[in-house]
Amino acid sequence: MKEGAFCWQQTYDRMHQSFPGYTAQPVIGITGNFGDKGCELAEGYFKSVLHAGATPVIIPPFADKDALINLLDHVDGLLFSGGGDINPLYLDEEPVRELGGINAERDLPELLLARLAYDRQIPMLGICRGIQVLAAALGGTVHQDIYSSCSSQQPLLKHSQNLDRSHASHLVHIEPGSLLHGIMQTEVLPVNSFHHQAVNEPGERFTVCARSADGIIEAIESAEHKSILGVQWHPECFILKQDDCMMPLFEWLTREARSFSTAKQMHRRILTLDSHCDTPMFFDQNISFHKRDSKILVDLHKMHEGHLDATIMVAYLKQEERTEAGLAAATAKADLILDQIVDMAAKNCTAVQIARTPEDLFRLKDQGKKAIMLGIENGYALGRDIRLVEHFKQRGVVYITLCHNGNNDICDSAKAPEEEHHGVSAFGEQVIQEMNRLGIMVDLSHASEKSFYDALEISRTPIVCSHSSCRSLCGVPRNLTDDQLRSIAQKGGVVQVTLYHGFLKKEGEASILDAMEHLNHMIRIMGVDHVGIGTDFDGDGGIPGCASASELINFTRRLILDRYNEEDIRKIWGGNFLRVMQQVQNFK
Repeated sequence: MKEGAFCWQQTYDRMHQSFPGYTAQPVIGITGNFGDKGCELAEGYFKSVLHAGATPVIIPPFADKDALINLLDHVDGLLFSGGGDINPLYLDEEPVRELGGINAERDLPELLLARLAYDRQIPMLGICRGIQVLAAALGGTVHQDIYSSCSSQQPLLKHSQNLDRSHASHLVHIEPGSLLHGIMQTEVLPVNSFHHQAVNEPGERFTVCARSADGIIEAIESAEHKSILGVQWHPECFILKQDDCMMPLFEWLTREARSFSTAKQMHRRILTLDSHCDTPMFFDQNISFHKRDSKILVDLHKMHEGHLDATIMVAYLKQEERTEAGLAAATAKADLILDQIVDMAAKNCTAVQIARTPEDLFRLKDQGKKAIMLGIENGYALGRDIRLVEHFKQRGVVYITLCHNGNNDICDSAKAPEEEHHGVSAFGEQVIQEMNRLGIMVDLSHASEKSFYDALEISRTPIVCSHSSCRSLCGVPRNLTDDQLRSIAQKGGVVQVTLYHGFLKKEGEASILDAMEHLNHMIRIMGVDHVGIGTDFDGDGGIPGCASASELINFTRRLILDRYNEEDIRKIWGGNFLRVMQQVQNFK
């Protein structure tokens, strides 16, 4: 065999010296430019991605929705490359005289790609035109020409340099404490510059993290704890001269893409269950569960985007008068809501079905379907009729929250102004015993502290709190004390951290970081076998970083970042809750 640079056979042989012959890498799609010869891409983009340890694939401009969605199911990160101006008509603006050349083939595909990727939590980096695409697609605005539209306090810098592309021509000033500051480890960064457009207003989804001395926005990053970053300069040019000063940006994208890929693969192997959502509260508002409906936080599209397999939808009942008429109305309303959930599932039976047992959930996941379980939030639905426990069991209800924000005939509520029963009533004791007999989980999420301990003593099966948080971190009566956490764990139960900001943080806006702090605290007190996630979506739940079902994969990425292993994540994402459900349903 001949040797030398052109002996491809030797290279082929070396590639197969060890099994499987390659190192797994995240796949990063790079938007291609479009010119006279069709799709094209400057080499700095893919060389920088390769150098950062990821596999680059070039995405030609196309707007076919099925192809775009299929593409996004197979990439782990996106890089929006530079290029021509964006057509201002896409931004509801008329063109100004100074508008440069637009690229009609790229605009619509890239705006769609950015928004669809945002819905799916795919990490994104925008470069030059790319930062403008991110802003335009996600609620921001763009200067068609900075020199004619910016009202700067001082003369604008030269933002289109004549220097070689691999040399810096001006400085950008980075916000301390920003994501970009953490990546580049500096507050002042020399950059190259080739633009006459720039982001004008980033929109509420972004914060500005860098500006040039004349005030032009040079970088934006997600304000919602998402992996999105845009820069106005061209960092990909430097690697062509063996200068790796900008590689931290591509290494950041690669890390985020790897984390996203790991989470996606894990979600394929484990079953994910949200133990509490209030989506049926919106069923009377003409929602479309099979579409991506902006009025609700849980629908089929968002469950798919967030890789959520199952959710427990509850029939929520506001605590009203406990007259005979009021109690009858509460029972009727619970039945009506359960009917609506079942009807919704029947209308979408090729994609979602009602489940009654943990076995049903795993079967539906294997079939590629989403699962809905039924719950009742507020034992007010039972009135004073113990026979209704069996009625709701026959309907497929897997848990009943004993009370809500007011005392009922079962027990006292955490939010009631005064005690009525001093815990669980005599009727409430019968209800708990009947729930035990029939295999319905006892949920104490809204119960007073005395009701909690009474129920814990009465119940012969483990109890759950389907959506609760820690009082030691957020001192509201609705949350659980550390002693309550220990007690429920000792009896084999579970507590599901909720994503309502008012139960996560007393002052300021809570985020996914606060939810993680509550979960980590629960695990320190109870152990990892007694915790889970109950979002309260479409009730009060939803926080930056986990604002809807489409964003729940972000929670998995945070768990991975905090070094939880796959078995622990499986337990947190429903394994613990389903263990208790199985115990309760098997109880004799």
